[in-house]
Amino acid sequence: MSTENLEHREALKKLKELIDDVKTCMLATNLEYLPLNVRPMQTLQVDDTGNIWFFNSKDSLQYTDIQQDNRVQLMYGHPGKTEFLSIYGTAHLSREQDKIDELWHPMVSAWFEGKDDPNLMLLRVSPQDAYYWDTKHNKLVSLFKIAASSVSGHYEDDGVKGKLKI
Repeated sequence: MSTENLEHREALKKLKELIDDVKTCMLATNLEYLPLNVRPMQTLQVDDTGNIWFFNSKDSLQYTDIQQDNRVQLMYGHPGKTEFLSIYGTAHLSREQDKIDELWHPMVSAWFEGKDDPNLMLLRVSPQDAYYWDTKHNKLVSLFKIAASSVSGHYEDDGVKGKLKI
């Protein structure tokens, strides 16, 4: 597996590419204590500065955790490809109505009673450290290469990994 560390525009492009392809991540809070509090979250947007946006509820455990310690870990994994992304960052909770209006989608009504629901909060994660693992081919091609490598004795890894510096 080759290493390709990316910075600035290239890192932001890779971050958006991986997240847009997956959308759902596992959000870990309470990082100082074990076990971590982990739950799935649906990504709404990766903005032009690399911030990752989610909707969140005031009555959730992650809201309470972030109030006490805003360090979080996001973990993405594509179910059909061998693509993974781990992001450590700081979480910020807000109630910016313009941003809520921008990100609102009718499907969110399943969890909130409209854009004015007092429990509706925005969760913005600002990446501090990010690391990715990716393949150059889809899962089937990667599995074929692994199988061929086991027969030939010559390992062909078509993957790439690296740090993303936003």
